[in-house]
Amino acid sequence: MELIPKADESPNSDPQEHLAAGGSVSAAASSSSSSSPSLSRYVSQKRRDWNTFGQYLKHHRPPLSLTKCSGAHVLEFLRYLDQFGKTKVHVQGCPFFGHPYPPAPCPCPLRQAWGSLDALVGRLRAAYEENGGNQETNPFGTRAVRLYLREVRDLQSKARGVSYEKKKRKKPPRPPTEHLDQRQPPLPP
Repeated sequence: MELIPKADESPNSDPQEHLAAGGSVSAAASSSSSSSPSLSRYVSQKRRDWNTFGQYLKHHRPPLSLTKCSGAHVLEFLRYLDQFGKTKVHVQGCPFFGHPYPPAPCPCPLRQAWGSLDALVGRLRAAYEENGGNQETNPFGTRAVRLYLREVRDLQSKARGVSYEKKKRKKPPRPPTEHLDQRQPPLPP
């Protein structure tokens, strides 16, 4: 298996152009999945994310190989993605800090949502290992990346007034029970 990400060689192979066009990593390298319609959504997304990260490394100054990539480079990539985010994150001095639905616009920056970053890191972590990377040297699983994701979650939670507690699974709705007085009489045999 090859450890170097295969970059999408389309004319729009710059990750910034992909991300700017679609607003998220999910829009990146969409042409690579069009040849394989039988792939699951997760696998297609993972492939696009892997190609996008490969393009990021290729355009990095100086260019980086995946073998020299560290958790610090992953953090740099995640911060780079913030410029394409769609989630308003209020700064400490904003009058809407802590309000999930502010009543008026404010100049606070747009960022990538914590859930999107968390899912992205999970897909890239899996893709790294599927492409021959060693689990012990996986830059997407470093302590620094985990701490960064926790920090982003906490910051966005406070800034938007949204708690990120684990949601309980909803039980499937039960059919309505009939009242005794509304029962149909039993049919004769």
